[in-house]
Amino acid sequence: MKTPLHRLLALGATAVLATGTLTACGSSDESANGGTPVKGGTIVYAHEQEPPCIFGGWIQQAYISRQVLDGLVTLDDNDQVQPWLATAWKVSPDGKTYTFTLKDGVKFTDGTPLDAEAVAYNFDYWENKGGNSTAKVSIDPYFKSAKAIDATHVEITLTHPYTPFLTLITQGYFGIQSPTALKNRSAKENCEQPIGSGGFTVAEWKHGQEVILKKNPNYTSWPATAKHQGPAIVDEVQWKFVPDGVSRYASLTTGQTDVVYDVPTVNWKEAESKFDTTLYITPGKPVSAYINTVKGVFTDKLVRQAFSYGADRKSAVEAGFHGVIPYEGNGAVSQATPDYNADAAKDYAYDPDKANALLDQAGWTGRDSDGYRTKNGKQLFVKFPYPAGAVINTEGAVVLQVLQEQWKKIGFNVKLIPATQAEVFAGKYSGPDAYDASPFYWTSPSPSILWIVWRPSTEANPNGNNQSFYNNDELARVIDEANTSTDPAKASELYQQAQQIISDNAVTLPLYTQNSTYAAAKDLKDFWLEKSQGEPVFADAYFTK
Repeated sequence: MKTPLHRLLALGATAVLATGTLTACGSSDESANGGTPVKGGTIVYAHEQEPPCIFGGWIQQAYISRQVLDGLVTLDDNDQVQPWLATAWKVSPDGKTYTFTLKDGVKFTDGTPLDAEAVAYNFDYWENKGGNSTAKVSIDPYFKSAKAIDATHVEITLTHPYTPFLTLITQGYFGIQSPTALKNRSAKENCEQPIGSGGFTVAEWKHGQEVILKKNPNYTSWPATAKHQGPAIVDEVQWKFVPDGVSRYASLTTGQTDVVYDVPTVNWKEAESKFDTTLYITPGKPVSAYINTVKGVFTDKLVRQAFSYGADRKSAVEAGFHGVIPYEGNGAVSQATPDYNADAAKDYAYDPDKANALLDQAGWTGRDSDGYRTKNGKQLFVKFPYPAGAVINTEGAVVLQVLQEQWKKIGFNVKLIPATQAEVFAGKYSGPDAYDASPFYWTSPSPSILWIVWRPSTEANPNGNNQSFYNNDELARVIDEANTSTDPAKASELYQQAQQIISDNAVTLPLYTQNSTYAAAKDLKDFWLEKSQGEPVFADAYFTK
């Protein structure tokens, strides 16, 4: 069953999805937007997580790097790939060579040319120089080479046809940086102030507080999806880091900020009545727990299945997020992803009787003094670290606590361990000895995310993203065949087959969709979200009076 690339739900009186081109002023704008457009000003935006670098392979980095870096292509509201730095492209008959025609005369903000050599260098930087691990794995193992034909034509060659390629490079991970800056500046400088050709430049990063983005007055490379042509209308964006959701939302209600991210769901109905609100359901891997299949109690598929049946995840999500954030029953890809298997999402509906029967069948028939199941003197123990804040917010943590109590009733002793962002990035809870279950998400506009997450990990070809440590050659074959198929119907069938294999083996525990929720003051117009990942776009935004 195919679904749209993602669902972007405009809730309330939302100007975020308004279309058309902005003019400086005029009766039509006043009528449509409820005020006279104002040039200049500062947008104060409150985000949740502060990333380790502005450019990198985490979605929280793509959110901010999208303001500074331009990509080759973008997605429109109909999920079609549209021009950005590339004005046109052609694909060879064998599906392995993409030739992009670039806008002429575009310059990076350091004054160097953004030409075909620069684009080719960036692909090499991602693939061979450790520039962006997510960009690399998104097009591995199909990427072969990138070369400049002339100043405005670049050729990307793949080893096999890879139909998702164009869609994948619409993501913020594929923002083009100045090769001169990458080569000649320190790693710290490129981390904190990447040089692109985008609508803003990074003026300053006050760690622990905010990033100051200044308007690029020479901006000429807006995407085809832009709501106006020309440099940004506002002068500055103050991108503040406010980890606490209550404080973030309060900053909007008191007028200290103009836009906030990740609105607490307890405040959502109020936000709908007072502000322009948007809920974006992210495509890719939803918030679901990797299940360790090589060590601990979950080496037994019966125990994994019992764990899935044994807690009412749907009701817990609906209650914990006040009906705002959708439950997701498909742990492989979210309902916003193309070629979504809706049948797999129905597997493992809450059934404590079935869970108990499966545990009995698996031999966990004893009980200790605390009521937990035992087998051969061993307790049915589950170590469950979760990235607090970075992946699981306060409301998500409440959901896990509810599930913990339900698992206890059928005999699981689940130890929830909130892990800090620093611990997560340091790898404290990575590897098969570190956990039995642990939740993460991975945004992607394509079901080819299945290859990134579930490709087998071998000594010769390790896959650090396969955090369930689940090697299934049949699953790998099905996903690879889907990725390289030039028949959309066949590819869809194969992607859905892969999702069913993942579900049948209970190697991931579905929880809920990863989302971006925003609330914006009503005097801020043409703030919108790009389509591949829900990254906020401020280059078109303006105030009214």
